[in-house]
Amino acid sequence: MPSPIDFYFDFSSPYGYLGAQKVEALAAKHGRTVAWHPILLGAIFKITGGRPLPELPMKGEYAKRDFARSAAFLGIPFKYPTIFPISSVAPSRACYWAMGKDAKKGAELVKALYKAYFVEDRNISDAATVIEIAAGLGFKADEVGAALNDPAVKEKTKAEVDAAIARGVFGSPYIMIDGEPFWGVDRFEQMERWLSTGGW
Repeated sequence: MPSPIDFYFDFSSPYGYLGAQKVEALAAKHGRTVAWHPILLGAIFKITGGRPLPELPMKGEYAKRDFARSAAFLGIPFKYPTIFPISSVAPSRACYWAMGKDAKKGAELVKALYKAYFVEDRNISDAATVIEIAAGLGFKADEVGAALNDPAVKEKTKAEVDAAIARGVFGSPYIMIDGEPFWGVDRFEQMERWLSTGGW
């Protein structure tokens, strides 16, 4: 069976959100699955010198327009969050914990958290919000709450971010197909051809 498509993303990334709505269909079309990898762009920016788009003069204002325009172009619901950007530590920990218990439900949690932030304008950096969303998918609220402060879950999240950095991941979404990297939701057309032809 072909290897999974590795999908690296930050929960505070609008383009990561858009990519998350598309990547499963792309993978399924080519007989693959998706390996979800929440990352923390804050840690990566310390290495690359990057900053959140809204903080960049001129480019930040353009990005706000492009988020909404890109979502409309793709037919994906989107609302610019009241609080942006946010810390993605809590949702990332919750997802690594959930995926460790049930990969399919962990993927559902990824999409539910993204929807909560970029459609419902809920602050998913808040632990109570994360717990509530996870509980809505059938996870036990007390177990999710405990997981967010579990040293093993904290270490798992840190190890995943470190592994992503070691692999060269510098943005969101960042997709790896058989070792070939693609950055950005606007690379899906290239990814489609790559998967269809085996590369070029």
